[in-house]
Amino acid sequence: MEIDFVILWVDGNDPEWIKEKNKYSGHDENENNSENRYRDWGLLPYWFRSVEKFAPWVRMIHFVTWGHVPKFLNIDSPKIHVVRHDEFIPKEYLPTFSSHAIEMNIHRIPGLSEHFVYFNDDMFMLRPFKEDDFFRDNLPCTYGGEVPIELVGNIGTWQHAAVNDLGIVNAHFPKRESVKRFRKKYISTKYRWKDNLRTLLLQTLYPDYFTGFKNLHAPAAYLKSTFEEIWDVEFEKMDSTCRDKFRTSDNVNQWVVLWWQIASGKFMPYIVDNIVQSITEESVEFLSEVVKKQKHQFICINDPDQKVDFEKLSDWIKSSFNELLSDKSQFEK
Repeated sequence: MEIDFVILWVDGNDPEWIKEKNKYSGHDENENNSENRYRDWGLLPYWFRSVEKFAPWVRMIHFVTWGHVPKFLNIDSPKIHVVRHDEFIPKEYLPTFSSHAIEMNIHRIPGLSEHFVYFNDDMFMLRPFKEDDFFRDNLPCTYGGEVPIELVGNIGTWQHAAVNDLGIVNAHFPKRESVKRFRKKYISTKYRWKDNLRTLLLQTLYPDYFTGFKNLHAPAAYLKSTFEEIWDVEFEKMDSTCRDKFRTSDNVNQWVVLWWQIASGKFMPYIVDNIVQSITEESVEFLSEVVKKQKHQFICINDPDQKVDFEKLSDWIKSSFNELLSDKSQFEK
């Protein structure tokens, strides 16, 4: 089986990109176009090193960019495909500064394999992986237990997107029918007994609609054909999402595809061992230990909303990755 990786990246310091972005963003900043959404922590070389070390079997890495390329990247590597937004996103949606719009079009990347894993640039592998950690029997591996959407505290754009995603899934997949057909995937020995109990209770209490699925802030395995299927039946919503220059509460995001795969039974049960945390003065030592001691399969290091000593934290976390991944990869000059 051929498996590709897709990673999105933006150089938030590129003056041409900033100039283009400012044409559309005006003078207002919010959670979707603030500086920290595009800040580079200098960790990207370690993403490529982790791929070479922990997933050497990958067929191709599709590196998605507005047009800029990091200086360290060896674009002559046979496993690197640098793809600009204008090479796969329809022109009516460009330019875009919305990850939602980019995500909804990644199936259009030229040469993309049917089986691929999608990464954000803050998601890193910390342990060796086999192909069947991502796909088994030609189906994506993911956690399929039911998890209600959490709407607490300061409701952000991603929670709105999750609600929109779930609405689409419930409109196309009657829960009773899905549970009848795929019960052994929703309640599986692959999961913890507490997870299975929660799913069973939700199936009993809410038999007519799904209340939500896990929000995976981790690399996700996808079938390209699932994106095509959703575009065919939900063109209006996909189109409106892609026309927004920045993320909005009306959008859907990649989870609509992930959850569609779950509701349709096109997945294999799997526990994703991932940790997600913002990097701050309080968390950096903990995150450093997670990296160096490979405590989880994946780590997702979020950029914090608060002001931090950026240089200090960046140097700290880079030194931790360098202990684990000190050797340059074929993807570096």
